[in-house]
Amino acid sequence: MPEQFHRPVRRPSAAFDNLVGPADSTEAVRIAHETASALLTRARDDSTGESTERLIAFTAENGIDDIAELWASAPAVSLPGALWRLYLLQLAIHTDSQTSALLYERGRVELASADAVVAGAPVPASPQELVALIDTILRGVFQGDFSVALDRAAAFCRVQVSGATHLADDYETTEPARATELTTRARRLHLYAGDLSAAAGLWRVGELN
Repeated sequence: MPEQFHRPVRRPSAAFDNLVGPADSTEAVRIAHETASALLTRARDDSTGESTERLIAFTAENGIDDIAELWASAPAVSLPGALWRLYLLQLAIHTDSQTSALLYERGRVELASADAVVAGAPVPASPQELVALIDTILRGVFQGDFSVALDRAAAFCRVQVSGATHLADDYETTEPARATELTTRARRLHLYAGDLSAAAGLWRVGELN
């Protein structure tokens, strides 16, 4: 990650679960849909891959504020809503990859499903490997099968939900405040997983706008 940024960067730590963006409005939603569609089209039309790499690096260079202004007020199951959630996941993992790796590994061990396989992280996944994974998923958004990328992100969320839930149980008696933070994170990621899965389904039938 670059050592210096072009402007102050708002980074989610405990604040990750509070990043909800500006108040909703008809004009904001219209702009969100138009910019998301234009951005996706531009990246997919660029055979060099340069646009994709710039988009992946965007949050490291500019923070989350510009994206929030455009997309955070869009409906959850929409093109801008899906992109907003993907960028939030990316920024959260880049910012605190150690915690992400801890939650992912605990969830992978505890979760009796194929979600870890779908997400595609190594076993076990180091913090650096999780950073690489979310960047790979974003490349799939801009270059590959968009619905597959959304499904992978949703699966990733479900693995982390499992990890956060089980760790919250571990901390319940000794560190209740930490347990509450993990439970809040699990609830938010659970919502993201459902939103991203629904968006993937709509994309497959040409109805994600």
